[in-house]
Amino acid sequence: MSLINAILELPFPITDVQIENPYNYKEFIEDKLSILDIRATDSRGWIYNIEMQVSVVADLMQRLVYYACDLYADQLRSGYEYDRLKPVFTICLIEGTIWPVGSKVHHAFRLTDLESGRTLRNTIEIHTLELGWYNLSESDLCLASDQDRWIFWLLYAHQYDSETLQRLFPEPAFIQATATIDRIARIHEDKDMYDAREKQLRDQRWMIKSSLKQGLEQGLEQGRSEGRKEGLQEGRKEGVDLGKLLGQIKSFQKLIGMEQSSDEELMTKEPAELSALACELENQILKNLKR
Repeated sequence: MSLINAILELPFPITDVQIENPYNYKEFIEDKLSILDIRATDSRGWIYNIEMQVSVVADLMQRLVYYACDLYADQLRSGYEYDRLKPVFTICLIEGTIWPVGSKVHHAFRLTDLESGRTLRNTIEIHTLELGWYNLSESDLCLASDQDRWIFWLLYAHQYDSETLQRLFPEPAFIQATATIDRIARIHEDKDMYDAREKQLRDQRWMIKSSLKQGLEQGLEQGRSEGRKEGLQEGRKEGVDLGKLLGQIKSFQKLIGMEQSSDEELMTKEPAELSALACELENQILKNLKR
C-alpha cells in the first residue's frame, strides 16, 4: 500500500490491498526478464498491476499497454456493465532506462486530449519508473519524498543490515518490508542450495547429451576413415560402428573424470569387450546423476 500510494499519489490513498496472484519462486526464476509481477485490488475494486524489470526488452511499452487494456476489458467477462468498470493502474519499475535522453525517473501515462488537456480519469494509467535515472544518496533521504525513499530502499536495501535499514527507514511500512526481506533471505539459503543442485544436474545431463553427440560425430568420421582404409563396404560398416563405440567410451571416461584411453589401447579389445565397457561407464554416470 505504501509503495502504491507513493507512486500514484491518489486523491484518496488506498487503505487496504489484496494480492490476487501470490508469486512463486519457480515463475520468476524461469522468466529471466520479468522477476516479479503482482496483481492486487483494493476495497474499491481498483486494480493494480506491479512489475519489476531487470532489463528493457523490445516493445516493452506496447506490452504494458496491452496488459493494462486486457485487465480493464477482462472485468466485463465477470458480468460487469460498463458503468462498473474499475480503473486499472499498471506500475513498472525498471532497473535501467527506457528512453536514452532525459533524467526523469517517473512517467505517468493517461488517456488525455492533448489540445484541451482533458483526461479520462479512473480508466487506465501506466506508470514507469526508470531507476537508472535515480541519483539520490543516503544523505538525501531525510528530505526525500516517499517515492524516492521507496526507490532507494528497492535499489540499495541489500547493501545494508536490518538495523541500519530500520534507522534509515523507521516508518512501519519500511519496517515490515525490511523484516520480510530478512525472512526471504533465510529461505533463500535453502533455496539457493536446491537451485545449485538442480543446475548441476541440468549441466551434467547437457554434458552427457553433448558428449554423446560429439562422440557419435567423431565415431562416424573415424568409421569413415577406417572404412576407406579397408576399401570394402563391410569395412565401412565395421569401421563406423567401432568408431562410434570408441568415441562414446572416451566421452564417458571424460565425464567421470577418468584418464581417457588411447585408440591403440582400446583397439586391443574385442568388440564385445568394448560394448561392455561402454555400458559400464554409462551406468556409472547415471548412478552419479541420481545421487
